[in-house]
Amino acid sequence: MLQTVASTTLYLNMTSWICCQIGAREHYAIPRALHENEQLAFLITDAWVAPQSPLAVLPFSPTKALKERFHPALQHASVHAFNLSLIRFEISQKLQKTSAWDRMIARNYWFQKQAINRLKKLAPQLKTRSILFSYSYAALELFRFAKQQGWLTILGQIDPGPLEEEIVIQEYERSPQYRGDWKPVPAAYWQTWREECELADCIMVNSYWSSQLLEKAGINSDKIQVVPLVYTPPETAKNFSRTYPESFSPERPLRALFLGQVTLRKGITSVLAAVEKLAGYPIEFWLVGSQQIEIPPQLETHPQIRWVGQVNRSETAQYYQQADVFLFPTLSDGFGLTQLEAQAWKLPIIASRCCGEVVVDGVNGWLLDEVSGEAIAYQLKSILHNPQYLEYLAQISSSQELTNHKLSNLSSFLQTIANSF
Repeated sequence: MLQTVASTTLYLNMTSWICCQIGAREHYAIPRALHENEQLAFLITDAWVAPQSPLAVLPFSPTKALKERFHPALQHASVHAFNLSLIRFEISQKLQKTSAWDRMIARNYWFQKQAINRLKKLAPQLKTRSILFSYSYAALELFRFAKQQGWLTILGQIDPGPLEEEIVIQEYERSPQYRGDWKPVPAAYWQTWREECELADCIMVNSYWSSQLLEKAGINSDKIQVVPLVYTPPETAKNFSRTYPESFSPERPLRALFLGQVTLRKGITSVLAAVEKLAGYPIEFWLVGSQQIEIPPQLETHPQIRWVGQVNRSETAQYYQQADVFLFPTLSDGFGLTQLEAQAWKLPIIASRCCGEVVVDGVNGWLLDEVSGEAIAYQLKSILHNPQYLEYLAQISSSQELTNHKLSNLSSFLQTIANSF
């Protein structure tokens, strides 16, 4: 047994990982886990602003948004970024007034071009077996380059793919009044993605829901690995104590929190339908997040809705603390990190089944059999009649460990995947 463990450790130490990612997705969880195990060769990202960088002290946009592009756990890692090139790219895109999808596709291509140019210089330093990891929709050119070097490739699939898009399109067809400036994804986007999947030796998804939709879309199930998101609760959440009134009233209404992008994909039409069905009930709906739909006038000024709009990540804690129940009625999600955030604050959740597995029905919240205004309204009415049950669920949530979402667990997943090749 000792010989097996020793040989496995030696084999893993002979593997070098290259992580390529746009943005600070999952707070750089993949490179952090690899760096902790001394397996990260390079992190290549679009922007990296260390505290001592001149960009960190400039007050104006676009550098203001870049200040969160850093993680202290990676300060001694080999990180490569393209700060000035990124700023020039974003300015040029604004001057050209490109559409959101065109801008995203152009950014993905720009990043891959920059990353490949850097990898050409870094590749000679790699003396061991190498694995290149990149997130979906910005991986094709990187994977082509990696295959030329004889490297293995792992795709981090950020969502459930084209079948999710079909679900969203159907929702917009049912609710055209909310459409706003939404447009479907260009067809070429999915063709590029399928080529990424073909070149990937492994496809990492964050939920069984994503795995199911990818398989239905024709992706080889043998390539798919389910790896839950990493999440570390804030220290202030650990000792947080949640209390509820004996009954809800107009003076102290039930506070139902929706936090995330206000889009049809996130189930906002069902939330707004529930609002109309619960007119006059002592329930207040807090909608926190960027509004990406057309809001009907009667709902824009509805007395039971509090439209908060987009807030910084650091500001979300106050809404989790002050709310009584969390609404996550997504039509489809690769996982839904806000579920973990809500649970960390001991907040009972009403959730869809089309996302990551966080809610256990009747234990830390409720699962909706269908995402609809009727289903949400029914559950909220039940809570009004029995507020003590909310307190009971909050107490159970406080005793639950988020074991599956620890960085050490991610490290184990990555080691298992590396060993499988």
